Amino acid sequence: MTLAFVLINSETGAEEEILEQLMKIEGVKEAYSVYGVYDLVVKIEAPDLEKLKEIVHTKIRRIDKVRSTLTMIAFEERKH
Repeated sequence: MTLAFVLINSETGAEEEILEQLMKIEGVKEAYSVYGVYDLVVKIEAPDLEKLKEIVHTKIRRIDKVRSTLTMIAFEERKH
C-alpha cells in the first residue's frame, strides 16, 4: 500500500467545494482545510505508485479551482 499526503492551494473561498469533491475520489481517506501556505491537506492510500499518480494527476489536479499541488509520499510510519 502506498500512502501520500497532498498539499493543495485553491482559489480563495473554494475550500469547502473542493473538499466535497475530494471525498468522492477513491483512495482519498481524509481531507482537511488548514491554515498556512497551503489551503487543504489530503491523505491518500493507493495500491501502488501508478494508482497514486492517477489519483493525483487525473483526479485531484483536475478539480476546478485547485491552483497547485505538492505530493509527499510516505516511506516510514511511526505511531504513538
